[in-house]
Amino acid sequence: MNLSEHFTLAELCKSDTASRLGINNITSDEEVIANLKSICNFILEPIRTHYDIAFTPNSGFRSSALNKSIGSTNKSQHCKGQAVDIELIGVDNSDLALWIEENLNYDQLILEYYQIGEPTSGWVHVSFIMPTIDNRKQSITFDGNTYQTGLII
Repeated sequence: MNLSEHFTLAELCKSDTASRLGINNITSDEEVIANLKSICNFILEPIRTHYDIAFTPNSGFRSSALNKSIGSTNKSQHCKGQAVDIELIGVDNSDLALWIEENLNYDQLILEYYQIGEPTSGWVHVSFIMPTIDNRKQSITFDGNTYQTGLII
């Protein structure tokens, strides 16, 4: 099922961890699918257009079983289809996070496990909520131990 021009439900539900553990991570929940369509259209498609690089999110939707297996809670926006973790080949993760912060409407933007001077370290977590007026535009950096407000790059 296509969620947008360049992204499919299978891509947004893909998980190596789920496959390895035998967890079904495909959703048929209409609300979750609607949220995934929104994140594709308002976050992923603009990134793909701007950078002109095809990519698949590292993580999108996570079932409660998958989320539990990685030590997260069901409060995670991934469980609602409202969050993705991404990296783009050839793009510094801090540059990607900064572009998102400056150009997109998002709920939460987290530059995770990024180390200054190591452009491919970590990844970018970004969430999106419909209606768009509910988005907090909260930017955070997480180094693996501490959450800091703003992008530390």
